[in-house]
Amino acid sequence: MLQRDIWQNLIEWKNRPHHPLVIRGLRQIGKTYIAKKFGNEFYESVIYLDLRANTVVHKAFEGDFDVSQMMISISAVEKNARFIPGKTLLIMDEIQDCANARSSLKYWDIDGRFDVICTGSFLGVKGFRNPYTRGIPVGYEEQITMYPLNFHEFLVNTGMNQQVFEYVENSIQNKNPVEQTVHESLRNLYLQYLIVGGMPEAVTTFFETHDLNAVRSVQNRILTSIKDDFGRYKTDDGTDKINEVLKLRAEACLKSLPAQLSKEYKKFQFSLVEAKGHSPEKADGLQYLEDVGLVVKAYNTRELTYPLEAAKIATEFKVYFIDTGLLVSQLGDEAAENILDGKLGAYKGAVAENMVAESFAKNGKNLFYFHAPSGSPELDFLFEKEGQVTIIECKSSNNRATSMKYVLSNPKKYGPHPALKIADANIGTAETFDTFPLYALGFMQQKPQQKIVKMVDVKGIKVPE
Repeated sequence: MLQRDIWQNLIEWKNRPHHPLVIRGLRQIGKTYIAKKFGNEFYESVIYLDLRANTVVHKAFEGDFDVSQMMISISAVEKNARFIPGKTLLIMDEIQDCANARSSLKYWDIDGRFDVICTGSFLGVKGFRNPYTRGIPVGYEEQITMYPLNFHEFLVNTGMNQQVFEYVENSIQNKNPVEQTVHESLRNLYLQYLIVGGMPEAVTTFFETHDLNAVRSVQNRILTSIKDDFGRYKTDDGTDKINEVLKLRAEACLKSLPAQLSKEYKKFQFSLVEAKGHSPEKADGLQYLEDVGLVVKAYNTRELTYPLEAAKIATEFKVYFIDTGLLVSQLGDEAAENILDGKLGAYKGAVAENMVAESFAKNGKNLFYFHAPSGSPELDFLFEKEGQVTIIECKSSNNRATSMKYVLSNPKKYGPHPALKIADANIGTAETFDTFPLYALGFMQQKPQQKIVKMVDVKGIKVPE
């Protein structure tokens, strides 16, 4: 079993007062597997419903949402189902395929005798939003987004000693160079991760065979499987249909991404999408890719001001794969060899930049960048931290961060900003910014901050006469 960060989230969920949990995310990232594994380890009874494959069980959710009656109906379909109060986990897989099952979560929550975990790959997709005629249980469910393995998870599954993790984390925190042997080992693991990515089957294949051809075959099969579902939606009567026009536009947008990311300015251009229709129509295809969790957007900003959301240009953005391995699998037969040789510059920074984007997106950060109307300066990424805009430049080699240096040297025009460079280099410090190696992304995990505020004492407040 691959070790996943979400495992601790599930344990924490179980050990506190909780609502039914909905795990959402891209297909084939291990949502079902992790839910079943968790159930088998922590519950006496696990009841698994595949709401996409087993449409007969949908009838259990068509009547009144009486939990006892739903239990009887589920047991009639699933002969081995055992509902043991306080010891049962009900798993409803592909919850978006049965709108009434999603609506019933409120009543499972109110009843409280059984824990419920749902998984969904299309929860944000247009066509799966409309049929909730009986309501989505707002306030009666919790949601968590699951992603392909991030680089930190990849490193954990290599069996790396915990002392190495602590040593590198301390080196990053104290801005001390990493010892050369450790540095080279981590650099090589980073290059391998760029090729393998984080899709669980691809990672498992790599660890078992070390065969990059086999890994690429898995990645291509995964992409084909995902594309087979493009355009799928539910009619009002619950029938599966394919919107062929939407499917073609989504496929064309996906096919254009390697070329989009290989440009000097990686702004997404609909003119490069080989599909019929104007930009707004093609945008439906791109939105579909975002909704199913295959890509993420980074938005240009008008200025380097906090908050970035208020400064973003909604019509100007870059698009990245949520899994860099899937991007590399589409770059041609020689891509893996070039990357292992450290020739990341052959792809104009696309691979390294995509890696930064996916790392921060999986860490829950919105993505922004700055590209001046004149074309210069251009800053790869902007992030918010403690009320400030932090500048990040990503370099596939150790080239100079010219744009970042220019901005930092003109604080009257752009304002003062914290800044760092992520490059194919060891840790180093400069007067206005620090440099970290590309593999540092595996050690920069966002940790939740405790935010406790002092309650206002209202007992002594009196209404004036």
